[in-house]
Amino acid sequence: MTGRRVVITGLGVISPLGNSVAECWNSALQGRSGVGPITRFDASQFSTTIAAEVKNFDPLTYIETKEVKKLDLFSQYALGAAVQAWEHAGLGNYQGDRSRIGCILGIGIGGLTTLEKYYQLYIDGGPRKISPFLIPAMISNLGPGNIAIRLGCKGINYVTTSACTSSTHALGEAYRIVREGLQDVVISGGSESAVTHLGIGGFCAMKALSTRNDEPTRASRPFDKDRDGFVLGEGSAVLVVEALESAEKRGAPILAELTGYGFSCDAYHITAPCSDGEGAVACMKAALASACIEPAQVSYVNAHGTSTPANDVVETAAIKQVFGPHAHKGLMVSSTKSMTGHLLGAAGAIEALFCCLAIRDGRVPPTINLEVPDEGCDLDYVANAARTAPVNHALSNSFGFGGTNASLVLSKFV
Repeated sequence: MTGRRVVITGLGVISPLGNSVAECWNSALQGRSGVGPITRFDASQFSTTIAAEVKNFDPLTYIETKEVKKLDLFSQYALGAAVQAWEHAGLGNYQGDRSRIGCILGIGIGGLTTLEKYYQLYIDGGPRKISPFLIPAMISNLGPGNIAIRLGCKGINYVTTSACTSSTHALGEAYRIVREGLQDVVISGGSESAVTHLGIGGFCAMKALSTRNDEPTRASRPFDKDRDGFVLGEGSAVLVVEALESAEKRGAPILAELTGYGFSCDAYHITAPCSDGEGAVACMKAALASACIEPAQVSYVNAHGTSTPANDVVETAAIKQVFGPHAHKGLMVSSTKSMTGHLLGAAGAIEALFCCLAIRDGRVPPTINLEVPDEGCDLDYVANAARTAPVNHALSNSFGFGGTNASLVLSKFV
């Protein structure tokens, strides 16, 4: 694939593992779980009473007091992560053409907190209780919209919504747009805050969530035979995707190179992956072809790894089909959802961020809670402890409801 080289120059994160890149990454390397009892509301009537909530987040660090009430939590998280990434990339004093800076976020659900709040106010008090801020707070495209307003990004601005693949698609599209020369910088990633009555209730009704309520830190256990569902997480991760020449001109830090993007659709079922892994295989192969690398060159795969009975076995089989003998001879695979829970639309973004850091530091985050691998789950999942190892190319997988799939390749910059 021809075009400009695309690099990552800034990172920001608000997450269950911490509200800065350093804190989040340190927690991941130590194998800490961000899962605990739900504190946002009384969840005692639900079959699942645990989640991976963001803790100790102060929106006033990033947002003026008068603006906070206008923003749903997912937008607050997105602004926090975006401001961190912007500053990390050294864009604070950017003097260039602001129409060459865009923002694309992946958001799977959007403002559930706002929707629930104002529906209850309407039920209790009638239409006069509905705020004029309801729609602007709730709709997902105000995630990137608010970032653009805050940072002065006058280029492309939109949201991708494709369930759990949303932010991987967002980053992939940012990569394509920068590579093709349409923008010099795209602020990209994802945000989500669905730990609400309806968010938890909806997934409980699907029987998708773990009910290991008495052991919350052990509930998310990808590839383990005793897994019983995913743990809902929340937060935001934002990456600055930039053309190499732009980064070099600014003297910006280069954390990794974004080299490949692949996508596919199972066209099979609204929630279940295709049992033969055809869609997962197709998007991984497409990403590797886009990056012009061979499977044996990949050091690390950050798996979708949801801790659900369906995903983990199918994804393992797909990885083995794509990587052949290399899958058992040197390929490291881990699911950081074991620690963060599943951030839905923001999952791909935080996992791409972990890939960048693994490349930068030569440290691979673990899959915690992996005690007895399930039948068919026979790869090197970096079980329970981080590993020091060089990572030259990393693959990040995301697979979502509706059979939508995407993979990214991130590489060491040379």
